[in-house]
Amino acid sequence: MPEIYVDADACPVKDEVIKVATRHGLRTYMVSDGGIRPYPSPLVELVIVEQGADAADDWIAEHISNGDIAITSDIPLAARCLEQGAQALKPNGEAFTENSIGMALATRELMQGLRESGEITGGPRPFSNRDRSEFLNALEVAVQKINR
Repeated sequence: MPEIYVDADACPVKDEVIKVATRHGLRTYMVSDGGIRPYPSPLVELVIVEQGADAADDWIAEHISNGDIAITSDIPLAARCLEQGAQALKPNGEAFTENSIGMALATRELMQGLRESGEITGGPRPFSNRDRSEFLNALEVAVQKINR
């Protein structure tokens, strides 16, 4: 049975993850450095890690394995999960893949440099209901694909 690992600190789709995980009976880990509420489901485990920039990412990367699913916007974490044979989905439903992760890492590096130099000052567009819907569909498809 696959397990779901959520980079939960800034994840806007925690409730959607729980909905899909409950429907399929999947163990889910909400990994955070604090500040998120526990969930009453026995399938959901809240994992509190030490404060630190990559503490949640490191915990997920150390525990995720082949056939599991990571939910994260963090591109380096997604790359680490793919290396373990797991799937990685963004909260908008877009999948990180072996074919796309290299370009995503390069684009992240370029954008970081542009932000540091002051060339770009804005962030991503606001999260929408459509993003939420796309995510629900993508996670459902990912779980069904694994269970075949």
